[in-house]
Amino acid sequence: MKNYARIISCYAADTAGVCSALYEMGGMIVVHDASGCNSTYSTHDEPRWYDKRSMIYISGLTEIDSVMGNDQRLVDDVCTAAAELDPKFIAICGSPMPMMTGTDFDAIAREIQDRSGIKTLALHTDGMHSYTAGASEAFRAAAETFVSQCPKTKGIGVNIVGATPLDFSVNGSAESIENWLTECGFGISSRIGMGGTLEEIKNADSARVNLVVSHCGIAAAEYMLSRFGIPYVCGVPIGKKFSARLAESLWTAAQEGLTLFPCADRKTDSEGLQIIGESVFSGSLAAAIMLEKGKSSRVICPLDHDERAAAEGDLTVSAEKGIRSALTENEIDGVIADPLYKPICPKESRFFSLPSEAFSGRCFRKSIPDLINRNLKENLKEKDI
Repeated sequence: MKNYARIISCYAADTAGVCSALYEMGGMIVVHDASGCNSTYSTHDEPRWYDKRSMIYISGLTEIDSVMGNDQRLVDDVCTAAAELDPKFIAICGSPMPMMTGTDFDAIAREIQDRSGIKTLALHTDGMHSYTAGASEAFRAAAETFVSQCPKTKGIGVNIVGATPLDFSVNGSAESIENWLTECGFGISSRIGMGGTLEEIKNADSARVNLVVSHCGIAAAEYMLSRFGIPYVCGVPIGKKFSARLAESLWTAAQEGLTLFPCADRKTDSEGLQIIGESVFSGSLAAAIMLEKGKSSRVICPLDHDERAAAEGDLTVSAEKGIRSALTENEIDGVIADPLYKPICPKESRFFSLPSEAFSGRCFRKSIPDLINRNLKENLKEKDI
């Protein structure tokens, strides 16, 4: 029982990660789950639901279907809906009950594809892991299935890989990343994530380098590196100085074929600021604070992460008790985290609110700042840091 949460919330599940990653690609996403559960993946975890349509459906799994293993109903319903909606592809994923009954999503996907004639992706979510696992599998599956070889563009084209509202909300951050790349002299080949279409994703091989802005995009970038030889750089352009360093890394990676993790190029301090959150974003924020204030921080990551994206001294702690212990083992300078973490932080330490859509949902959406290539003093009360 060591991984229970008594006070804090939990992160969005892997199923929500799939829905978020594939939301704008024109496919039909079917979650094998009970009727009524669609609201979890739409209104709670997906802010785009209110102004941008997407084909996200629930299979309407019933108790008798689960007990009897009636997968044929799922196949029939998906094929019927696909004939009416004509999606560009179909993706099916699971929830806890299909996991418990041993649903074979690969076999179901093959049958749906054979009957419908539409490319069908089987994604192996079970609702028991965080959104990073589901989004990672979805982005990689999209890259493996749809990206094809094509000529390189003139100049240095960049793919933005791994952006979802679960990490960036809908506060303009995704658009700010695009504007920053353009200002730095890069072209945007595709967006494998927010703002991206399936058509531009098919031409992602025209890029010379990938910018991976979350852990969710690393698996897809690794595939494109091995399949097409496209190097990648891992980081988010937070603050002015780290944004400049990230731009230099992109130029270096494109010209020399290197894969770089500037988000991990920093010192850590167990008594400095403690930043709780997704590894790539939090590591980039820590690097930005170090460059602008000369202060070292430590990232506490409660999610899946790649060791290359972490600096020596960062912590991976998922349980509430472990996070609380990490915050109280030393006298710390302060905490930067989602507001729902505040109850387990030391009362005497300073707390800097940085909401995460993946953790607190829509509760603090209006308070999520756009930190892309901006002065941290204006957006994170830098005078107090």
